[in-house]
Amino acid sequence: MAAHPLSSMTGFAREGGTLADGSSFVWELRSVNGRGLDVRLRLPNGFDALETPLKERTAQRLKRGNVSATLTVKREERAGSRLTPDPAALDHALKIALDLVLRIPGCPPPRAESLLMLPGVLRAEIFEPDEAEEDAKRAAIAAAYATALDGLDASRRVEGEKLSAILGVLLDEVAALHGLATTQAADQPALHLARLRENLAALLEGERRVPEDRLAQEVALLASKSDVREELDRLSAHITEARRLLTSGEAIGRKLDFLTQEFVREANTLCSKSSSIPLTRIGLDLKAAIERLKEQSANVE
Repeated sequence: MAAHPLSSMTGFAREGGTLADGSSFVWELRSVNGRGLDVRLRLPNGFDALETPLKERTAQRLKRGNVSATLTVKREERAGSRLTPDPAALDHALKIALDLVLRIPGCPPPRAESLLMLPGVLRAEIFEPDEAEEDAKRAAIAAAYATALDGLDASRRVEGEKLSAILGVLLDEVAALHGLATTQAADQPALHLARLRENLAALLEGERRVPEDRLAQEVALLASKSDVREELDRLSAHITEARRLLTSGEAIGRKLDFLTQEFVREANTLCSKSSSIPLTRIGLDLKAAIERLKEQSANVE
């Protein structure tokens, strides 16, 4: 079975459609970095029942990221909808108008269009919603959400492919610096011995020589305090594990985040134990490369 490709937490998808009553709708899904999975839906009135099942569907598909999903519905006037007179209001307005005709000499009789323009005489017909039709609408919108979620997942995978390549390059850089540090670290015992000899010579100025065995003990003590082989060994193991994670097909974001913290720890210790300028410079370059690796790793699902 092929390995599951790496996914980023950044993505976008859009999906729309038309409902049976002529209304149109559009889903817009966006996701960005997040420590866990946080799904927020913005739904118009009448579609609140979709929130829980759509959140559950999203959680089945995605592991991490802040996901926002917005549903926009443009409702069309229902076919056959019309204005209808309110009988009571019309009768009341007509009675008033006829009374005025009788009381005012020469007053013309009321015109129908004038009566219909009076406030409250005409009202829009109110249609009772058909529950089966509403269920069909929600089902169509939920299906479109599933398609949009597929698109969001695909978008995150495309970003993940780019991210995987970037992480691979950064790991190569860290590995190359690790090799340079290993070479430099091999010279540290000799540097300690030479430096100790110089310091002793300056202090004694021709006085009694220090026994070689005593000098060797002091060098061994200093070397043990500044030995970076364990840090380099652990860093090498971390590099190997990071490469394995990138090809594992798992949702590796949390593991990679923890691992890069260990990278930082080893690089800091390497710099603090360094007894040579070249090794310190390599350690600083290593810290900078690891920081870039850590920043990019924060985008991984």
